[in-house]
Amino acid sequence: MPSFDIVSEIDLQEADNAVNQAKKEIEGRYDFRGSKCEIKWDKKEIIIMADDDYKAGAIKDILQTKFQRRGIDMRALKFEKLEAAGGNMLRQKVLLIQGIEKEIAKEIMKLIKDAKLKVQPQMMEEKIRVTSKSIDELQSTMAAVKGGSFDVALQFENMRS
Repeated sequence: MPSFDIVSEIDLQEADNAVNQAKKEIEGRYDFRGSKCEIKWDKKEIIIMADDDYKAGAIKDILQTKFQRRGIDMRALKFEKLEAAGGNMLRQKVLLIQGIEKEIAKEIMKLIKDAKLKVQPQMMEEKIRVTSKSIDELQSTMAAVKGGSFDVALQFENMRS
């Protein structure tokens, strides 16, 4: 029976490339000369260290631009509040959101059921599998989900016929 999966994943290699490009731009920019600004990356979160609010905002903009150019949806990044760090520095954590939370999965499944399509959505850990007898119904389901407004970046994969 034809099926596909709805997931929310980030290509970690592309994220790594975006962070490295942002680091290089910060090192080369004139307004960051002599500052202690930096970006730390450990595959689950990004930590921005900056001297002041202006530089923290500039780093955030650079990071968003690099991620967007790499094809990573901005909804996959969650910027937390700026907090004071030692030595007159500011710290901001950026979480990379992977997987679909249960509340959002329920919203997606409700949207699919309300569309009255002949498909069966099924929640599986951090993804949703949608099955149907008709590939056309699956494509209509994809269009319906794309039309919905959710707070996560969604991708469709494993289309099987």
